[in-house]
Amino acid sequence: MAESIFIGGGGEGYGAPQTLLLDKANRHGLIAGATGTGKTVTLQIMAEGFSAAGVPVFLSDVKGDLSGLALSGSADFKLHAPFMSRAETIGLDLQYDSYPVTFWDLFGEKGHPIRATVAEMGPLLLSRLMDLTDVQEGVLNVAFRVADEEGLPLLDLKDLQALLVWVGQNAQALSLRYGNVAASSVGAIQRQLLVLENQGGTALFGEPALDLADMMRTRDDGRGEINILAADQLMGSPRLYATFLLWLLSELFEELPEVGNPDKPKLVFFFDEAHLLFDDAPKALVDKVEQVARLIRSKGVGVYFVTQNPGDIPDDVLGQLGNRVQHALRAFTAKDRKELKTAAETYRDNPAFDTAQAIQEVGTGEAVTSFLDRKGIPQVVERTLIRPPSSQLGPIDEPTRKAIMSVSDMAGKYDKTMDRESAFEILSKRADAAAKAAEESEAEEARLEEKEREFKAARRYDGGSTRKSSSRKSSDEGFGGALASVVVKELKGTTGRRIVRGILGGLFKGR
Repeated sequence: MAESIFIGGGGEGYGAPQTLLLDKANRHGLIAGATGTGKTVTLQIMAEGFSAAGVPVFLSDVKGDLSGLALSGSADFKLHAPFMSRAETIGLDLQYDSYPVTFWDLFGEKGHPIRATVAEMGPLLLSRLMDLTDVQEGVLNVAFRVADEEGLPLLDLKDLQALLVWVGQNAQALSLRYGNVAASSVGAIQRQLLVLENQGGTALFGEPALDLADMMRTRDDGRGEINILAADQLMGSPRLYATFLLWLLSELFEELPEVGNPDKPKLVFFFDEAHLLFDDAPKALVDKVEQVARLIRSKGVGVYFVTQNPGDIPDDVLGQLGNRVQHALRAFTAKDRKELKTAAETYRDNPAFDTAQAIQEVGTGEAVTSFLDRKGIPQVVERTLIRPPSSQLGPIDEPTRKAIMSVSDMAGKYDKTMDRESAFEILSKRADAAAKAAEESEAEEARLEEKEREFKAARRYDGGSTRKSSSRKSSDEGFGGALASVVVKELKGTTGRRIVRGILGGLFKGR
């Protein structure tokens, strides 16, 4: 098994191999340089080397060029002759080859969909994503706490929106428990969620969420899978791009077990356009990145930041990056010269040349490099001619991309979204039940009031009529009965009694 990755030739005549040791690859790294100096090719040949050594790779393809990893280079390529000449110069037996690739895309267009749940993203990263103030971030933290306590799963954006509506409706009660929850802050968060939706953030959140094991696969031939995130469209929302990659790093940090110092990394993560992660980032976020960079190497993950200038990376993070490839920097302004000097000072001096001058002079495909030695100590800086790639230089066409996606192990696993019961559905049911109960209560109250009115009206009418009729009937029966009894007693015989009764009955019937 290979113990290192050949990066290029350095020293006098470029004959000294410059290699990245696999057992030091989880000590992180930096690929820096101005636009057009060869950073993408360096990233490509590193990805090839890791894959060949059985190490899975994750990288973002900002310009679409890295999709060429899926196809073998060719002798018909216009740069074939220069590639072979360079390979001979640095002592490389160049063999063209393709590599196992899985394409991913937040928008599901140029790769398999890749998602996270709102709960997994967490309030800190969401606050960064929406550029919330400290007060608004506090309200968002309250919302997440309420979701935990109330058993409200937060899976997609509509869950968070529904939860914030509930928080706004119950702001007074929540303020007594968690501190001030202002309706204005809730409204501001809702507006930022709307902006996030318009930027395509809806596609990021939901289920099925990404299983990290799918990023860490190796093929049957032992080569590591190269996971390529299509980021050309995503770069239109740079904050979304940076937050998503930081979330992925954080998930790796939290879920992977400790492995100490492995013979080779479990995964290598390339963070292209890394300056986007730190631009205007709050201290809490920078501290989180530093924590991840410091501790994730013990999980067997190497992180390589790709950016134009080392000054884009905070010093506390830059100090964690042991393996470095510095392409050319230009020094046209006073600020440029200061940054060039700072970049040069981060390397171990080589007495054979001036580092700052070398950084300005190296051409396209050339760099000054420094890798960790067997003891983990940075080697002296060397001017290095970077090796040519074995895979295709440049992007593949869309039919080829679709064909690769159709036979991928991930085909069909993430394509269809799930919408199981979560905060939105639970709160909707609660609201419907409350509305139905209120409606039934109002109807019952109205029915009782109507019944009471009818009862009172009936008592007034029926009560007077009944007393008058009863009194009259009682009086009639008493007087007629008494008179008939007296007369009947005086008359003898059946005929007389019948006559008297007929007379008396007619008399009282007429009354």
